[in-house]
Amino acid sequence: MLDGLFEPSHIIFILVIVLIIFGPGKLPQLGKGLGEGIRGFKEAIKGGSSHASSANPDTAKAPEQKNT
Repeated sequence: MLDGLFEPSHIIFILVIVLIIFGPGKLPQLGKGLGEGIRGFKEAIKGGSSHASSANPDTAKAPEQKNT
């Protein structure tokens, strides 16, 4: 059923469709976002659920308040 799903011709077709929809200017941003998502997923899997907040130090920080 899913034997021939990811043949090279299918992957090329999908990439062409993505290029048409998003345009060449957005592809680096999409790639960066995808890479960060995959990296975060791998870190969450490695660290387990108890260390999920320490995997991303930006979310562990409390927001700074401005005194004006």
